[in-house]
Amino acid sequence: MTSCVWQSLCCEPFDFLTTATQKPEDGPYRGKYIGKFNSYHHQASGDVYAVDEYTFLLIGFNYDGNGVDTFFWSGASNRPGPQGFIVPDEYGKTNILERYFNKDFTLRLPDNKKITEVKWLAVYDLNSQNNFADVYIPEDFEPPVPQRAGSLTAIAGGPIVSSDTIDILDSKTIRITDFSYDGKAGGQAAVHFWVGVGPSPSSKGSKVPDEMGYLDPIRSYDRETITLELPGDMTIFDIDWFSVYDVEARRDYGSILISDDLNVPPSLVRVTPHTESLPNCRQLHKDYRVSWEVFGPQITIQLAGNVQQDEYMSFGLSGSEQRSQMLGADVVVAFIDGHRGYAVDYNITSLAPCVQVLGQNKGVCRDDVVGGLDSYQLHTFSRENDINTITFRRTLISSDSGDKEFLLDRPMYIIWAMGRLDTNNEPTYHDIYPKRNVQIHFNTSEPVNDCFSFTSREENLKDVWERQQIFDRSVRAFTATLGPAGGKRGYQGITGHVSNGLAWYINGFLVPELWLRRGLTYSFLVRGGNNPHSPEFYHPLVITDEPRGGFDRLSDARQSEIRVLAGVEFTRRGRPKPIAAGPLCLARHPEGQDRRLDDNFATFKKFNRTLKWTCDSGDPAILEITPNTSWPDVVYYNSFTHANMGWKIHIVDSYSQSARNRATTNSSFIYTIRLLLITSSLVVWVWVRK
Repeated sequence: MTSCVWQSLCCEPFDFLTTATQKPEDGPYRGKYIGKFNSYHHQASGDVYAVDEYTFLLIGFNYDGNGVDTFFWSGASNRPGPQGFIVPDEYGKTNILERYFNKDFTLRLPDNKKITEVKWLAVYDLNSQNNFADVYIPEDFEPPVPQRAGSLTAIAGGPIVSSDTIDILDSKTIRITDFSYDGKAGGQAAVHFWVGVGPSPSSKGSKVPDEMGYLDPIRSYDRETITLELPGDMTIFDIDWFSVYDVEARRDYGSILISDDLNVPPSLVRVTPHTESLPNCRQLHKDYRVSWEVFGPQITIQLAGNVQQDEYMSFGLSGSEQRSQMLGADVVVAFIDGHRGYAVDYNITSLAPCVQVLGQNKGVCRDDVVGGLDSYQLHTFSRENDINTITFRRTLISSDSGDKEFLLDRPMYIIWAMGRLDTNNEPTYHDIYPKRNVQIHFNTSEPVNDCFSFTSREENLKDVWERQQIFDRSVRAFTATLGPAGGKRGYQGITGHVSNGLAWYINGFLVPELWLRRGLTYSFLVRGGNNPHSPEFYHPLVITDEPRGGFDRLSDARQSEIRVLAGVEFTRRGRPKPIAAGPLCLARHPEGQDRRLDDNFATFKKFNRTLKWTCDSGDPAILEITPNTSWPDVVYYNSFTHANMGWKIHIVDSYSQSARNRATTNSSFIYTIRLLLITSSLVVWVWVRK
């Protein structure tokens, strides 16, 4: 299996260079060329590049595998010999080398040794002290390293733009230190990160996605360090300048020039070309695009996204004719479940999961659930290289009165989002969505296409916020309020469940684990909303033996499988009725704070300090419980109406540290087993793809 970690490493073969520096036009950029292996025995051959100070890249490497005790070998002596050290193979192992045939991979010198500290790399047999092949490091060789490229300063008469150092980290990555932009471009400004060719910034350029991958006009920044990735297969060698540019006014607000022949490392980004089958294409995000074609009374739409297997793509017509608005929108939710593709028609009557309000379904509901029709006809679907591609059709004017018409005489405001599916394959609160207005003209005289190749790199996941626990024998009352669930470091990271955007805050903590003793009475002071007409903010507290909640949304059969311990009473007809609904007390993001940046907060405490609280008048609902011996060791507090808002309650016989440790150990054991299963699945998946 080829190790494909460097950009374009596994592309088609090309003619290799014989000079010490590779030019971009000579082929995909691989770093700085060192030379060809001098081949002596066992067909050892190939080309060698330096990709950074510590790493070699071998291209088209061959070796027949017939050596007895053969390794990659390096040293500082004048030529290969017994004085040297083993260089671990492409997997980081120091095993005897097996057969290689035209293979591309990287080798990293051990113990942080640098390429400039050695004189050669060899294929060497320790048993016979025989050199099968070698390549020499030229004197005064300079391996690729990140390069500095100046700083941004404001242009007179424009908004404030400034930065400290701008670093070119590799052939696709730019890091801007202490970047500031006051957002005061005014009017119909469309300020973007912008690159192009020529002596100075101009309108003939291309958008660069922001640090989160969005192609919307950029937000304001205040001395932030951000990392940008050039779009698609573009590299730093394809551009002459980088600018903060107003596309509408055609004005440069701050820029730098990019030097030719920068000696930077090749990119770690994997570029995946994707050809759309429809004539028009709009890149909505670096990981998401929409293509379309109007033919007669129908429109054919194709969504393509770099998504996980449990994620959806949504796209549709705005609920407002003046701006992009989710409330009132008519959207399709597209996903692939195993071997089946779906393009499902949804109607958004509230920014909440679909719930029943006075006998009617409200929220993000399928059209066929609210009395409408599923108007989309699935055409094709596929998943390849982690990219879902789903094509479907609909008539411009639907027979469903709840659907919006695709107009052809003017641009239309649209909405889009990507997020995770819940266990019922219903969309949950989206993780990726635009903050600015987005318009598309579906009927253009000439095809429009601003799409580029998908890119991906190995993500360094940020640490989850601290998992809070309330383990205090003196605490007998808990205040339950609502607040934002945070990003992937918040509710999702703490519980491992998908989020609907809101979560319980118990005594001010985000979904803490509670420790209660059997035989003692505890009170929950519930402020989760008491207006049953509200699909978003009606959350009676309920305690069950099931971790996800949303008891009211479950089928009768599923409800019968769940043990309700507190918060619900049943009518004579056997229908569940919540009893712990108190006035709403809700924490919100302050105006202007972008919830897509929640993961930038290092801790929950720092995130919590930014929230603004509003609480309705009135006394809280009081839910009293007295756990007894019939209660399981672990139960869950949640919302009666919505799933995935709460977390664990540990029921113990005594407040001993040993009981706590046992529960923690059991949780850690279960987590470890799950991790091993996931790892095993990944190993099998990699083996199958070999």
